[in-house]
Amino acid sequence: MTTLAVTDRGAIQSIDRAANVLALFDQHTLSLTPVLVSERLGLNRTTAHRYLQSLQSSGFLSASFGPGPLLDQLSALVSTRQQIITLAPEVMRRLSDRTGLTAVLSFQGRSGAVVTLVEEAGEGTIVLTVRIGTVLEIKAAQSRVLLAFQSDPSVIARVHSALAPAAARMEESELARVRREHVAWADLDRMGLASVAVPVFGSSDVQAAMGLLGTTAMLSPSDKPTERLALLQEAAEALSGMVAT
Repeated sequence: MTTLAVTDRGAIQSIDRAANVLALFDQHTLSLTPVLVSERLGLNRTTAHRYLQSLQSSGFLSASFGPGPLLDQLSALVSTRQQIITLAPEVMRRLSDRTGLTAVLSFQGRSGAVVTLVEEAGEGTIVLTVRIGTVLEIKAAQSRVLLAFQSDPSVIARVHSALAPAAARMEESELARVRREHVAWADLDRMGLASVAVPVFGSSDVQAAMGLLGTTAMLSPSDKPTERLALLQEAAEALSGMVAT
């Protein structure tokens, strides 16, 4: 077995053990001790204490070995997303009915915006849609919205690392425009198709992107602000208000 393989196996084992330590929390166990971890997981106390200290320094545990700030942050994120998933369908259905276009909502994933909810247009012989779970391209409208208002610069850097330097600079300029206008348009070179997106905010940070998908005859960035764009902004603001309360 190579040194690299041994190192990888050791790293995976450490992650597994850390996950097992965190899994000890329940309604009856609100803080951990080396003795408890040792007994529950079959580790010696020195190793158990080392894992607790490492998880504490990483933010997973507090000074008293209870749930730390990182777990609180992740819990809040999951709670907010679940709230959006519960509230958004009705808002999006109304938006789709009023605009005659497909409404889409996405969350930021590791490699880009991930389509989470879709409400298709209820009328027309041809319906434009996108599959739930699709990871959108960097220049998609919803990708641009989520990156433009992203509070963690490393997320933008990671996504833009796939672009050539000149293209990355152009995209950064586009994100600056999105921050000013709170509106993003796709630039995907799909003839006849257009999409626009706006942010959905929580108590402070951007939580999701809501967009409309249609033809260039119905949506176009070259047009003056349209009723459809106004309805999209109204819907996103309404959802933001529900989430923030």
